[in-house]
Amino acid sequence: MKILVLAGGLSPERNVSLSSGAMVCQALRNRGHQVALMDLFFGLDGALNGENLYVAPIPDAYKRVAREAPDLEQIRAKRGGNDSSMIGSGVFQMCAGADVVYLALHGTCGEDGRIQAALDLLGVPYTGSGCLGSAIAMDKDLTKRLVSGIAKTPDWETVTVTQENIEQLLERIKPPVVVKPIASGSSVGVHIAKNRAELQSALEENMRLGSRTVIEEYIKGREVSVAVLEDRALPAIEIIPKDGFYNYSNKYQPGATHEVCPARIPKELEKTVGDTALAVFQAIGLSVYARADFIITPEGVPYFLEINTLPGMTPTSLVPQEAAAAGIDYGKLCETIIQISLEVRKGGL
Repeated sequence: MKILVLAGGLSPERNVSLSSGAMVCQALRNRGHQVALMDLFFGLDGALNGENLYVAPIPDAYKRVAREAPDLEQIRAKRGGNDSSMIGSGVFQMCAGADVVYLALHGTCGEDGRIQAALDLLGVPYTGSGCLGSAIAMDKDLTKRLVSGIAKTPDWETVTVTQENIEQLLERIKPPVVVKPIASGSSVGVHIAKNRAELQSALEENMRLGSRTVIEEYIKGREVSVAVLEDRALPAIEIIPKDGFYNYSNKYQPGATHEVCPARIPKELEKTVGDTALAVFQAIGLSVYARADFIITPEGVPYFLEINTLPGMTPTSLVPQEAAAAGIDYGKLCETIIQISLEVRKGGL
């Protein structure tokens, strides 16, 4: 099969995406497929012939995720020119020439439904959920509103942070709270604010990231994730950071987090979070695969936090570990995602 892996792009999760794309590309090549890895933002920049990408070596730099998120202005400057497009030259031509596009993108212009909508209009099959489900799941506020009747969630409000209202917000919001961008992943911009100074820092960062911000009740407990693959929940995984919480650096630095899969929780509780993950998946209209995140209180009450439609496939990512616990190795997981996606796209979803 001829497969184009789209990765990179211009979001704070760019480096995570490149790592996911590199892993997926290598795994599918190892299984005999013809696979190209393409950066959504740079496209064919520097490549004389797009077909060269199908035999090009995978850059070693892609396989590691730096501790800090990238400087997107520096990335944009590398492409040069005055083109404001988030999609590089030749990307859609390469997509049209593949049997399927494997979306290894994360964050905006990758996980928010826009690239899915473009590929739908082009008639190009791709992996993961369709444009509408992707757009809903990317919006943390809308997701919570839609699933509040089927999943217990922390209390929350959504605010638009500006220079004019930040003092008012600081007076009104009482820590501890969780502060997070309304549409971001990989814990970019997520903070547990335990006092006024931490709250101010978190609000100021989120203002820079896009202003619309979710302020969430802080629930103390164990962090558990559950992947959904087609119509079943995979074994739950517990995440235990060695320092702080499961933030960007702890997610992608080897050894920074202890992960236990299957999670050491009672069977009935694992079934509850698995059933809840599947119910959220179906309520939002997702397809193929996703990963739902929960906090479980010391009393054993699970709180749903969010669901990710294109979860990471890096060396430290959770979904491959959950799949392995279910007897599905990494390469087989990638192929299974493609097979399910092709069936879903035939159905127009």
